[in-house]
Amino acid sequence: MLESFYPDAEADSAYGIDYEGLYQKGYRGIIFDIDNTLVPHGAPADEKAIKLFERLHRIGFQTMLLSNNKEPRVKMFNDDVHSRYIYKAGKPGRRGYVRAMELMGTLPETTLFVGDQLFTDVWGAKKAGIRTCLTKPIHPKEEIQIVLKRQLERIVLYFYHRKVRKGLT
Repeated sequence: MLESFYPDAEADSAYGIDYEGLYQKGYRGIIFDIDNTLVPHGAPADEKAIKLFERLHRIGFQTMLLSNNKEPRVKMFNDDVHSRYIYKAGKPGRRGYVRAMELMGTLPETTLFVGDQLFTDVWGAKKAGIRTCLTKPIHPKEEIQIVLKRQLERIVLYFYHRKVRKGLT
């Protein structure tokens, strides 16, 4: 049962992923969560984020921001990274992920999702058949409902890491 929340991969940061290697493996689209994946909650795009999206577009990736936030927050971040975006995405529902792939012209097998939360980001992407990469949260300051979810995430990740250590994934 917990497997539906298990990420396909983990990374310390969205900025440390081997995107060139993923492109060589056939991935063509990357969907990103914003808050605590690319920048702290509510922060605008910083130089690091801007350079990452420039790099991804140079490689040839289609990119998409998928956020449950309202449009002003998502647009503020996007004004500097120049990606497509979907706001009020309804994660973990499938619809936003499927729409993101339609807009990018990708399929589940050529799309990667990068996010910091199991119960919204990872679970939703997995329901849409998309490979997932769970990142560590950028900043410890989070809204109370996310703090509570992090406690449950620790339990799921305990069993996930135990399974990984046994070589069962």
